[in-house]
Amino acid sequence: MGTYRSVFRGSGLDFEEVREYEPGDDIRSIDWNVTARMNAPYIKKYREERELNIYLAVDVSSSAWFGTGGLSKRELAADVAALLAVTALHNNDRVGLVLFADGVREFIPPRQGRHHLLHIIRELLYTEPRRSRTEIASVADYLANVTKKRNVVFVVSDFLDVDFEAPLRALGHKHDLIALILNDPREAELPSVGLVALEDAESGRVGYLDTSDPAVRERFARSARERRAQRLRAFSRMGIDRVELSTERPYVPALLGLFNARSRRN
Repeated sequence: MGTYRSVFRGSGLDFEEVREYEPGDDIRSIDWNVTARMNAPYIKKYREERELNIYLAVDVSSSAWFGTGGLSKRELAADVAALLAVTALHNNDRVGLVLFADGVREFIPPRQGRHHLLHIIRELLYTEPRRSRTEIASVADYLANVTKKRNVVFVVSDFLDVDFEAPLRALGHKHDLIALILNDPREAELPSVGLVALEDAESGRVGYLDTSDPAVRERFARSARERRAQRLRAFSRMGIDRVELSTERPYVPALLGLFNARSRRN
């Protein structure tokens, strides 16, 4: 995580002054109101904060129980969030935690320190998923109310909520938002094991599939591909950074790839 600091450069900014535009300045910083009054281009100058607030918004809906690889999605989410918390605190940033499902279940305000880190890790490890849907709007609305400044927000979820685009878009306008998408291979492809009962982890509905039928497996896989494509198109429309993490593959290389890309962009 050596690129950590450059990844989030400029995420926490305090307004400092307005000065005249100089060649090479970022035109996105132009203050159009002052420019109109002075009849000359002026820009807003900001001072970067030395410390950041990092919010970890972790999905603990019932679909988090699912997992056929080395980890369940719940365990993967806990591991990833704990790593991000350790890294942030090592860089003297403040870390907060929001656990959510169909509403916010737990909120730990951002702080620093070893005891605070242990508190976060305990909540990640011991909060049990409940039978409920994933509602991204619940955490987006909550953070909009409790945070005033621009922060870094990681949303760790499988994003099974079909209505996540509007609340995430609103959250992304205010904060530096990064989506960590949790996947399990069996959500995309069924093995051939005969008749199986499949339960929707969030609604509780049960259906039966004959997985020995190649046509059934193909329909299942095609439906999963379509859902994934729709989800990724939504993130592209929003312009939000995201990375997919699998329960059967190491997650650190995927995170490093995302952070390196952001570092180059900054």
